[in-house]
Amino acid sequence: MKILIKGGKVVDPAAKFEGVTDVLVADGRIAEVKANIKDPDALVIDARGKIVVPGLIDIHTHLREPGHEEEETIASGTKAAAHGGVTSIFCMPNTHPPLDNAPAVEFVLLKAQKEGHVNVFPIGCITKNSAGEELAEIGVLKKAGVIAVSDDGSPVMNSQVMRRALQYTKMFNLPVISHCEDKNLTKGGAMNDGHTSMVLGLRGIPKQAEEIMVSRDIMLAELTGGHLHIAHVSTAGSVELIRQAKARKTNVTAETCPHYFSLTDEEVKNYGTNTKMNPPLRSAEDIEAIKIGLADGTIDCICTDHAPHTEEEKNKEYDLAPFGIIGLETMLGITITELIEKKVLTWAQAVEKLAVNPARIFGLAGRGTLKPGSIADITIIDPEREYSFSEKDFVSKSKNSPFIGRKLKGFPETTIVGGRIAWPLKE
Repeated sequence: MKILIKGGKVVDPAAKFEGVTDVLVADGRIAEVKANIKDPDALVIDARGKIVVPGLIDIHTHLREPGHEEEETIASGTKAAAHGGVTSIFCMPNTHPPLDNAPAVEFVLLKAQKEGHVNVFPIGCITKNSAGEELAEIGVLKKAGVIAVSDDGSPVMNSQVMRRALQYTKMFNLPVISHCEDKNLTKGGAMNDGHTSMVLGLRGIPKQAEEIMVSRDIMLAELTGGHLHIAHVSTAGSVELIRQAKARKTNVTAETCPHYFSLTDEEVKNYGTNTKMNPPLRSAEDIEAIKIGLADGTIDCICTDHAPHTEEEKNKEYDLAPFGIIGLETMLGITITELIEKKVLTWAQAVEKLAVNPARIFGLAGRGTLKPGSIADITIIDPEREYSFSEKDFVSKSKNSPFIGRKLKGFPETTIVGGRIAWPLKE
């Protein structure tokens, strides 16, 4: 199948190109990027007034399958990704059973191949059963198809185990994605520790719980030379620690999520459990630091930490409700609304965070660019479309979003994965 995208503004930082032109897709690859392409055999997409970018890559999602298919499945999660303009997702290993062995990884890959709407790249466990005690068989996991390892949701509290993980993964060129949380400091906490938590009578989670572990893991990365990738950065202190580590040429990369540059802990005031995630929403000062960190390159990637939960699970007292929110369908709109529209990032910088850097950091050859010959993963965006989501608008199986009703600008109109149109779905 051939697709001809006509007259869109192509933003491709990897190719150092930004301008109005045409893009021809053939046999799942980018065939040509130039003005006035003519091909009578191609399906034509009129992209005038639209932005055409490399397909977005979300490096942090929870698809819940196997084990919690009532919350999300590989089919529903990848469908939500396509709806959000995301062409590739990395799925975290804290499933039931966890992705700490080859058959579990192969199950995800096979299921994604059969039922997935977008590309799925599994992440394996750092330790067996994510228990933080004994390293998983990382070489076996790499051979099975994982592109990184993480115990996301369960920090590796034992420093010696984390040291060994960073040493061992060097052999396989695998990043270690660290969920930075000192469990001893967060135990029983429900939201950011501060004035708002005191007023609401909710036990707080101090920023230092994240920053202590960020600091430790940076030190271990310097000790071992391993590739450390810090997940869901939420505090000003973490940003500064990463900035200093990069200045010392430490092998560290980092990500943040849209809720950490758009929502503060003030959102918790109505006790709505869709504002409960881990790490928690922080202060206005932290939001400002996150934005500066994105603008100056300290933070490399924007991702979702898409964490679906059923309405029954979330419909509890704040203390008892699970952590986590969905994000695949709102990531792009929040990035455009909060960062591009407010002049924090240019379009090119935003595309770097959403596509170019994820592909580069995790070695996804042929993705994150629209250069001829690369894989035809493409997102076409209407930059002027304003909209808001209600619960029924989400394709995700779960609806636990704090952005319901929030006005957004910039809509992913068409999602192309490997040269086929993944969204809008064919009737």
